[in-house]
Amino acid sequence: MNTRKKEQMNHHLIDNSNREMTTNDGVPIHDNNNTLKAGVRGPSLLEDFIYQDKMAHFDRERIPERVVHARGSGAHGIFESTADISAYTKAAFLKKGTITPLFARFSTVAGFKGSTDLARDVRGFSIKFYTEEGNYDFVGNNIPVFFIQDAMQFPDVIHSVKPEPDKEMPQAASAHDTFWDFISLMPEAAHMSMWVMSDRAIPRSLRMMQGFSVHTFKFINDKGKATFVKFHWKPRLGVHQVAWQEAQKISGYDADFHRRDLWEAIDAGDFPQWDLGVQLIPEEDELKYSFDILDPTKIIPEELVPLKIIGTMTLNRNPDNFFAETEQVAFDPGRLVPGIDFSNDPLLQGRVFSYADTQHYRLGGPNFHEIPINRPINGKYNNQKDGFARQDILKGNVSYFPNSLGGGCPYHAMLKGEKGFESHAEKVDAKKIRGRSASFADHFTQARLFYNSQSAAEKEHIISAFSFELSKVNSEAVRKRELAILNQVDKTLAKRVGDNLGLVPAKELDKLTIQFAKQNHPEYPIKPPKPEVEYSPALSMETKAGEGSIATRKVGFLVADGVSKVSIDKMKKALVREGAKVVLISTRVGKVKFKEGGEETVQHSYLTDASVCYDALYTPDGDSVKILSDEPDYYQFVNEAYRHCKAISFAKGAESLLEYTYVNKNELGKGVILESKHKLVQDFIHIMKAHRIWERETNRKIPV
Repeated sequence: MNTRKKEQMNHHLIDNSNREMTTNDGVPIHDNNNTLKAGVRGPSLLEDFIYQDKMAHFDRERIPERVVHARGSGAHGIFESTADISAYTKAAFLKKGTITPLFARFSTVAGFKGSTDLARDVRGFSIKFYTEEGNYDFVGNNIPVFFIQDAMQFPDVIHSVKPEPDKEMPQAASAHDTFWDFISLMPEAAHMSMWVMSDRAIPRSLRMMQGFSVHTFKFINDKGKATFVKFHWKPRLGVHQVAWQEAQKISGYDADFHRRDLWEAIDAGDFPQWDLGVQLIPEEDELKYSFDILDPTKIIPEELVPLKIIGTMTLNRNPDNFFAETEQVAFDPGRLVPGIDFSNDPLLQGRVFSYADTQHYRLGGPNFHEIPINRPINGKYNNQKDGFARQDILKGNVSYFPNSLGGGCPYHAMLKGEKGFESHAEKVDAKKIRGRSASFADHFTQARLFYNSQSAAEKEHIISAFSFELSKVNSEAVRKRELAILNQVDKTLAKRVGDNLGLVPAKELDKLTIQFAKQNHPEYPIKPPKPEVEYSPALSMETKAGEGSIATRKVGFLVADGVSKVSIDKMKKALVREGAKVVLISTRVGKVKFKEGGEETVQHSYLTDASVCYDALYTPDGDSVKILSDEPDYYQFVNEAYRHCKAISFAKGAESLLEYTYVNKNELGKGVILESKHKLVQDFIHIMKAHRIWERETNRKIPV
């Protein structure tokens, strides 16, 4: 970490060890248990300033939670720039070889602070870079597009997905009338809806999701030339998900599943890493494609503009205090540094106001940048003064510019021959108007591209997700309108969802939907342009057996007293070598005894855990098999893991337990590995690398 940033943060780090208790003004406290009274049974006295000091702070411990992205997890880390892109940007922190400290925060969008980590939702993906030229905030999501095209409707989409105002339900869920009422009237939301109904919206881990800028930005080089850029964060662990029914169960067993996973990984030294990729589009190619690169409901397919990897982010330190850091960190896409600038994306333009305005409200006024987690490492020097929560002390009698009494300081960078932030000198010659470009009017081509690029299993999950969500909608008119939108994307998708709802999708969009669309595009509906790309493998999350990684995956070893340590160690050694984590789960917490003698402490039991918290299961040999044969919770573990298409393996002496499960014996080898029939260790690891064995779903109806 940058030395100055580390010193600054340590200056504010408080350790109460061996310290005398004081008030917030440093006055030693004699008694922190009793208020000041007129006699031991008399009334409390107004003059008890120690009580007032303590209680006034307690009364103000909670600040307004974020309107969106309220529930989040954060971590410190570094970014190392690894490629020379000086031809495109003069940003100092992107100079090859530069290492920059950062703070990252991941979040759900719709739920309150107390909601579950496993909601079907977009995930925020934000990073504050503490660069030598000031703070740069990357404020993105794990999905590369958004529901709307113009920031004017941002309050509307959020109001629609939040709990309905009359009954304050449902929490952290989009499966209700108001959300789909809004979405069904907004054809521009069709593309984003496909992503949110896909497995992308229920990630396995915060460490296993991509990050996207959503918007197109600009790189500016030292000659003032602009290049359009989109940012992509690619996790080194791969992109993986959980099944929908599994997510619901995890919410019951551990609503902090994602938070805990991130914290424990960093705490164990398994530092998550992402590679930063950029798509670079010359300024002169702005209008080159069949879609508009400024439209936030569109991606730029990687087949047209390949990713260039320019650096790596590593998260290597957990916060010292959740509130002081994760809760008070303030992100704002308007926090730019020289070399990066805005595009004219109308949603981005609106966010530049919205985010700064939000932080002023949440964090008590204009001085939120003085909170340690938000402070730039290169300091701040200007003539702004006073206001709520002011911490910096401005010396001297000058707080204006220009001045002579203060020596003309702080001075403009240009006066010393230096260059500060300069906006791109883009020529603008247009009439003031409320409206949208006709190039924003194609709403279904890229939604179709996304759906066509999914694997068969992923398509089934999208069908199931739409069916589940729309089944929760009480208004039949809303369901019909959304089915008509789906019919513009893919007729089979619409029919399958319609069959599950008992409705026949309309061929044309609802008149009310067209009416609202015409308010943005009077010529709507348009004939869509021919797309350059109709299939993009990069949009699928599917991983083939043997191709992925099992690093940091949690493998549950199902044991009981009398388990064979030899059988455990044989599998454990191989898994640990691949980077996986082994967890023994027994009939009780405490000591588990080995068949060969000796024992080991176990902190997980069938009562306190569930298969949904693990990526794969293994049952070792030993006298434990007899105990497990009479343990119903053991069978629950196996049956659920099988149902959720996870890899399961059995040592030879434990294979008899299969007789009491509903594992299909014809599917042995499809993620069910037996020592007597397979290469136990090698085949188990090989199939685990596929993440899931989704082909099991084709033979049975399994809720996902």
